[in-house]
Amino acid sequence: MIELATIEAARGRIADVAVRTPLVRLHVDDAPAEIYLKLETLQPINSFKIRGATNAVRMAPESERARGLVTASAGNMAQGVAWVAREFGLPATIAVPEHAPEAKLAAIARLGGKVIKLPYDEWWNVIVTSRVDGVEGLFVHPVQDEGVMAGNGTIGLEILEDLPDPDAVVIPFGGGGLTVGIASAIKAARPQCKIYTAEPATGAAFAAAFQAGGPTDVDYEPSFVDGSGSRRVLDAMWPRLTELVDGALAVPIADAAAAVRTLAERVRVIAEGAGALSTAAALSGAAGAGKVVCIVSGGNINLATLAEILNG
Repeated sequence: MIELATIEAARGRIADVAVRTPLVRLHVDDAPAEIYLKLETLQPINSFKIRGATNAVRMAPESERARGLVTASAGNMAQGVAWVAREFGLPATIAVPEHAPEAKLAAIARLGGKVIKLPYDEWWNVIVTSRVDGVEGLFVHPVQDEGVMAGNGTIGLEILEDLPDPDAVVIPFGGGGLTVGIASAIKAARPQCKIYTAEPATGAAFAAAFQAGGPTDVDYEPSFVDGSGSRRVLDAMWPRLTELVDGALAVPIADAAAAVRTLAERVRVIAEGAGALSTAAALSGAAGAGKVVCIVSGGNINLATLAEILNG
């Protein structure tokens, strides 16, 4: 668990960069719960990643970041790191998987980031080892960096300020850094609130680990849900997650697509696949009844993909 004081300090550190995003109600007939949406799609990079990236880099000693910043990302953390690198006048190098969507790659380029495309297995090894062969600089881990998780936790503080009594919070799961951050803030103030994770069924590594009682390898199939799902939960994240998470949900790809349509139709929000996972899980009833908060984590989706989904 990340200490509440650490998360509060992160809020002050990123206040001039990260938007305090709204919590809005999703009105759907016959919904199984009172569903609220935390719209991280409204961040400057259309993703929550700007919170953790900014906090981690600003915390780092100048001597460590002087050679530039490095990360591994399917696209959103890449934009967060590139955004902060531009602030400091530093180069940013990002390893991305070969299936990373063009919308995210174009955004990285606009921010001045250098992209290195890798086959998925090589890219995943970068996340495991925290290094890109042949590249020097401060590696900002997208998942298990303490500063990143604390920055992510500021979302939890904002949720409780707007809705003091949530019954459940559903968080899209990529590697667990968002989950640990938000859950730390929520559980510190409201321990009875349930924390659920949501992953695509085509790469539900945490759901498998949750059922097996420890990290286990799963098959991973790329899909339009590119910002969530993996082949295995990082070993270092497992003990952090088990003390905070009450349930792990695997979301069918078709349900994620339906949630993208629902968000567009009902609240005029553009969400990427990973951004819609929590909403899909809540609409299925898997997160229970009562007041359920869904983290809508990102809105970086290829327009052609969005058009295809919206057209059914």
